Amino acid sequence: MGDALEIGIDGAIAVLTLNRPDKRNAMSDGLLAEIDGFFRSPPESVRVVVLHGAGGHFCAGLDLSEHVARDAEGTLHHSRGWHSVMDRVQGSGLPVVSALNGAVIGGGLELATSTHVRVAEPDCIFQLPEGRRGIFVGGGATVRVGRILGADRMTEMMLTGRKYGTEDAVALGLAHYAVSTGEALPRAMEIATQIAGNAPLSNYMMIQGIARISDMGRSDGLFVESLCAALAQTSPDALEGLAAFLEKRPPSFR
Repeated sequence: MGDALEIGIDGAIAVLTLNRPDKRNAMSDGLLAEIDGFFRSPPESVRVVVLHGAGGHFCAGLDLSEHVARDAEGTLHHSRGWHSVMDRVQGSGLPVVSALNGAVIGGGLELATSTHVRVAEPDCIFQLPEGRRGIFVGGGATVRVGRILGADRMTEMMLTGRKYGTEDAVALGLAHYAVSTGEALPRAMEIATQIAGNAPLSNYMMIQGIARISDMGRSDGLFVESLCAALAQTSPDALEGLAAFLEKRPPSFR
């Protein structure tokens, strides 16, 4: 790993820090590769990931100072590379909690919406400015942000360059929790600790199953729900969870 992504392990939680504070943690190809490398092969002890940015910002989007002129084919492949990494963050099987502050802009919003739980401080700025710069999103926003906001609201957001603050972001679903200044990372760690106490298989099913069911028709989705339930509810952890409930004690999962 390089220096753009710091990795710390705190028990079952991996803390990933975007570490380009002089660039407001703008996304370079190097940083993207480091994120990809972690999620391709996370430590076996890790059950939950917390993602945040150093220096007062989460991520200000693509690092335009490293912009490389590409033809249409090169741009297509570069975009698809972003899609691959964001899909890996969302679908590796590890729950990811993001602690957000400052800039959550462009590619930073695409990265944030690939995480499963988002905790935001009051100074957050959520924006997709690409439309005002003569370009178009390419890191997955039309799917992830579009499905949160709806196509109509996302279109307006891009056409106008609208900036949403934390209060509006929580109301719209771009973030899940609003916390005080300096509290995003501690709260994210609390949430991650709680999630790490869940059964690993049920966490995996929540991440993998719900996202896929949302892409399916009604009958297919209900069938896949039954498959997820059948696997989770016949696992050793399900037996332990039931026993713990009946015995009025915390469960001890694998």
